[in-house]
Formats: sequence, structure tokens, C-alpha cells
Amino acid sequence: MKISMLLASAILCSLTALGNSQADTLRLTLTEVVAKAKANSISAKQAVTVKETKYWEWRTFKSNYQPQLSLSGTLPGYNKTYAQVLQPDGTILFQPIHNDNSSLTLNFSQSLAATGGTIYGTTQLQRFTDFDRDNVLYNGIPYGLGYTQPLLQFNSLKWDKKIEPLKFNESKQAYIESQEQISVQVTGYFFDLLLAQVNLHIAETNYINTGKILSIANTKFELGKISKNEILQLQLEQLNAQKSVGTARRDVEIATLNLRSYAGLDGAERIVLVTPAEVNQMSVSADRVLSEAFENRSDAIAFVRRIAEAKKAVAKAKGENGLNATLNANLGFSNAASSIFDVYRSPKSQQSVHLQLSIPVMDWGRSKSKAKTAQANEQFTTYEVEQDKQTFKQQIVTQVTLFNMIREQMDLTVQADRIASEKYQIASERYVLGNLSITDLSIAFQESDRAKRDYIASLRDFWGAYYQLRYLSLFDFEKNEKITY
Repeated sequence: MKISMLLASAILCSLTALGNSQADTLRLTLTEVVAKAKANSISAKQAVTVKETKYWEWRTFKSNYQPQLSLSGTLPGYNKTYAQVLQPDGTILFQPIHNDNSSLTLNFSQSLAATGGTIYGTTQLQRFTDFDRDNVLYNGIPYGLGYTQPLLQFNSLKWDKKIEPLKFNESKQAYIESQEQISVQVTGYFFDLLLAQVNLHIAETNYINTGKILSIANTKFELGKISKNEILQLQLEQLNAQKSVGTARRDVEIATLNLRSYAGLDGAERIVLVTPAEVNQMSVSADRVLSEAFENRSDAIAFVRRIAEAKKAVAKAKGENGLNATLNANLGFSNAASSIFDVYRSPKSQQSVHLQLSIPVMDWGRSKSKAKTAQANEQFTTYEVEQDKQTFKQQIVTQVTLFNMIREQMDLTVQADRIASEKYQIASERYVLGNLSITDLSIAFQESDRAKRDYIASLRDFWGAYYQLRYLSLFDFEKNEKITY
């Protein structure tokens, strides 16, 4: 934590030295960058759009199991033309027709998922006006009820009722995963910029320190205490340090643009990142992560959904085996009259029952082949899902192991950074006193710079692994709660 604060302070001082005022500087932590990316990035907006699409697909599915009411009709049904009329002797005459045949129908239907059948009801009124004969007739069905039942056929409503809820739950968890994937992605951009800023600070510090040491070396050279070769070496070090400053500034600009673009950060302020610390108190076990992953991840739901879809395909192949039968029965009342009200007075009952059959006599084994193919695909899907489960488990166990190893290495990296910084300070003082060679001083420079970069790299690995664990399990192990949005 102490190292983190020192690095953050050093970066801030370095950028302030370039002439940027506090009003033009935007200081951000990793948590703030992640939050802004989840709110403003294109990836976040795409995830929201996909979530809404899946929601309305779910609403469409639900509506298939709700009562449906529709109104249809022909208003008006006006005709004025000539039409052929068959005469009793077999000849045809074209007779003038001038009429209006209007109708209005109100239909009700309700699908039954358990059987795949449909209950329906209807009421209908028809008005026929013959303008040539000045005659008006009414025909109507005050009410009628019916039932249609497919026999020995595939029941899509029953299978959809099993599969569609899985798809909807899968989409909800996939949305959470997309948010966590944004965290993983933006963390990479965050540390790209943080490392570039650290490199800039190191380069500027080395340039300043090299200039000071060169000034002291020039004095020693005038007194004849050091050789010309050592002066040339320091001048070369200063030139390299100056080149490093330019390269580091370019890298900062590129990394800043990348972070702004992905996270949706508007404005022209200079971004200064605060170095995050590792979460030492968080404990993670592979069993816990696996348990949460199989409970929360969309992949776990997809395993069940894929098996169900394979079984649905088998049922469909068997149900569409060529034998089609549909039972249709209805009853109600109908009437015809010269006025509307007479249609509804003493209507006459009507009933009908139909059984429609279609049986293939010879299909050369097509139905059997379709069923066997679906069964083979079901078996393949079962094996495939088991393999994906094993891969899923292995991925999680590997990530947990990696995370715990990174946590253990963090302490060593912090110690190495502290020792390298102290060694560099001592080497600088010894060189000024004249009891250290320029070669040893350069080595101390390089070790100090490498230790600082290694520390940032370790932080990057830690936080990348941390957000990857959140993504794989959809569980916040720091707060010990499921991740929700």
C-alpha cells in the first residue's frame, strides 16, 4: 500500500511539472474507470440492447400461452359487376351483380400446452344487401365453441414451455457476464495507461538525475579524478534518458486515447490514474468458485438447455413421422333472418366433428431415418456438454490457482521494489562520494526501473485475475455476495 501511494504521488508530480493545472486533470481509480466503462462504453450499450431484445422475445413467448382475442371483418363488401351464372340447361349467362356483402367476426382462442390443442370461440354477423332487388338478409352465429386437437403429433407448446424459460434465464446471466467482461477489458486499458505513466515518471526522473550526476562528473573530470570515457558514458546515458522521455510521452498519449475510446470518457482533461492496491483479505477456494459458477453462469444454464433442445429434436422427429391426425369439434348456434334482432331470436343449433388423417403408405424409411438422426444428435450433444463441463471446471480451477499464486507473488514484488529503490539511492550517494563505478550505478538504475515496472505488472496480473474470477463465477468474493445489475 505504501509503494502504491508513492507511485501515485510520483506520477501526479511528474504530470503537474509539465504545466497542467488541477482543473485540467482528471484523477481516476480503477473502480471509477470500471464504473464509467459499464455506464458509457459501446460494449455496455450493446449489452443493454441485447438484454432488451431477449426480454421482448420472452414476452412474445409468454403471449403464446395467453388467451387471444381478435376482431376481423369486411366492411364494406361492395360489388357492382357482371358475373357468369350457370343456367339449368348448362349454358352460361353473364348477369349484373350489385350488392354489399359485409361481415364482422370476433374470435377467441386459448392454446393448451399440456395437450397441444386449442379451445376457440366465435361470434359472427353477416349482412347481405341486394341493391337490384332491394333486399336485405342477415346471417349470424350468436356464439360457437370448438376444440382442435392434433393426435400423435409433436407438441411444440409443451417443449417451448421447458426451453424458453431456460433461454430467458440464460440471457439474464449473460447480461451480467457482459458487464463483468467489460471490467476485464477495461482493466487491461487501465494498466496500459498506468504503466505508460509510470514509465514516463521513470524516464523524467532518470533524465533529471543523469543531468545532476553528469554535472558532478564534469567537476570531477576537471579535477582529474575520472576519465573521459566515464564522461562520455554519462552523456550517452543522458541522451538515452531524453529519448526515453519522448517515447514515454507518446505511449501515454496512445494509452490515454485507447482508454477514452473504450470506456466512453469524454472531455479533454489529462487523465491521471491512481495506482490500486491488492485485496489481501480476500480468500478464494476452487470449490467455492465452482459452486457459484454452476449456480450463476449462463454456461451452466446452457448445459441444461442444450440437452433439452436435443430431446425436443428427437420428439419432433418422432412426432412428424408421417402420420398426421387432427380432431376438430365445435358446437353453437346459427340463424338467418331479414333483421339483425331476428338472427338472435331462437337460433338453431349446429354441431360438427371432423377427424382428418394423413398416413404415408410408403416413405422409403424417411421417418425412421429422421428419428435415428435426431437420436444420434442427442447422444452427441450429451457427450459434447459433458466435455464442455469438464473444460469449464478446468478453466475455473486454473484461474483460481493462478489468482492465489499471484497473491503470494505480490508480497515478493513489493519487497523487491523497496530494496531496488533503496539500493539505487545508496548507489547514487556512493557515486557522488566517488567510491562507485559508473557501471554499478547504471546497474542500480536499471534494477530500480525494472522493479517499479514489475510491481505495476504484478498489480495488472492481480486485478486482471480478480475480475476474471468475478466473470467466471458472477460472485463478488470481496463483498461475499452474488453480482447483480
